[in-house]
Amino acid sequence: MQLAESIDVRGLLRTSPSFGVDEIDRLGAALASSQITEVRQEVETLSLESSGSESARIRAGIGLCLLGRHDDAHQLLGAVTGDGPGIFYDACALSALKRFDEAAERFAEAGRSGFDEIDCSLRRVGAIRCGGQLEEAEKAIKDLPSGATSRAEYSYQMGCILADQCNTVAAIESFERAIDMDPHHSRALFNLALENARHGNDDEAIRLYERSLSKPPQFLGAILNLGLLYEDNENYSAAEFCFRRVLETDPNHGQALLYLKDIEATSDMYYDEDVAKEELRMQKLLSRPVTDFELTVRSRNCLESIGVESLGDLTEVTEMELLGGKNFGETSLVEIRELLTMHGLSIGQNISKDLDLEPTFAPSDLSPEERSMMEKPVADLNLSVRARKCMARLGITQLGELVRRTPDELLSSKNFGVTSLNEIRGKLAEQDLKLRND
Repeated sequence: MQLAESIDVRGLLRTSPSFGVDEIDRLGAALASSQITEVRQEVETLSLESSGSESARIRAGIGLCLLGRHDDAHQLLGAVTGDGPGIFYDACALSALKRFDEAAERFAEAGRSGFDEIDCSLRRVGAIRCGGQLEEAEKAIKDLPSGATSRAEYSYQMGCILADQCNTVAAIESFERAIDMDPHHSRALFNLALENARHGNDDEAIRLYERSLSKPPQFLGAILNLGLLYEDNENYSAAEFCFRRVLETDPNHGQALLYLKDIEATSDMYYDEDVAKEELRMQKLLSRPVTDFELTVRSRNCLESIGVESLGDLTEVTEMELLGGKNFGETSLVEIRELLTMHGLSIGQNISKDLDLEPTFAPSDLSPEERSMMEKPVADLNLSVRARKCMARLGITQLGELVRRTPDELLSSKNFGVTSLNEIRGKLAEQDLKLRND
């Protein structure tokens, strides 16, 4: 296989006579290759030495934007005038920093300064929409020249507008159309990955996130979400790589730091194969039907009448419940005791497990308002991917079911750490609710 030609990153940033779209694309290609460390070092050095040269500030600022260091990029590009690429990437940095009104103005200025006018107009639509002005964004995209509709960016921006209007199906179609036009459209790939993750299509979401990161700028949100999906699939080394990549760009990124701690804690966990085998054996034993064993007709008929079908059922009833069965006397009780003792079990031994899950409230004691709150779907909390997966694993669909759980019960769920626990506590606190025992 022929290796890709190495790019002269230093020459590109320092001595190339111009620094327009072609040069930026080449810098992006270097970032997407094994030269990423070299690009990071050269951009960092140039940014420190750029105080006396506007050209150096623009090149370093664009490089910082491509690396995801948006605040540093704006520090260098914020005062640039007359240079289309410099202004455009300043607008991109402002968008990433959620300063959407300023970003919209800078995108318009970039178009007036000679950068791709249609692309700048489309990106301005995105900034207006992200700033909460959906109707104005709709009007702005309709007022664009007819040539705009042939752009992948147009389909992407239309997809975002449709998504904000809760027209998910049409939004997905628009994102897919954008990717058909431009297979490397990072933001369309990111949004499509997000939709797949929301619907539980993890494998497709991972594939799309990976594609979205194949070309800069690399969005920290995509890297973070990809890491969480890797972690859910128990690919811990890949998840750790993603979280560390985020921290290379932003060493103080709170979520990445916490998720990395969760990964490190997972790697320290001891897996006892003997314990796992014993748990599997016990599951099989408890599921065995009572008809597999030689019991008297009276005992079998009684167990059938009270709905006891397996050994597991016998561990979840009391002796009094058995004796309450028709024609079930002390002789049958002794027979059942002996059967369970032979298998290391006893009558009623698992009753406490069910009692632990008793609700901490009685629905009949609640006011209509309180009952309405308890019946709200957990989806209304807008939880992260990891927390949503935990809720699905535990079968929790309503707030009332969630507040019955203790922190320890949630932490026992796969890939659910302190970060997700604190997220749920915070979301419940917004509703004046809390977990049991909190």
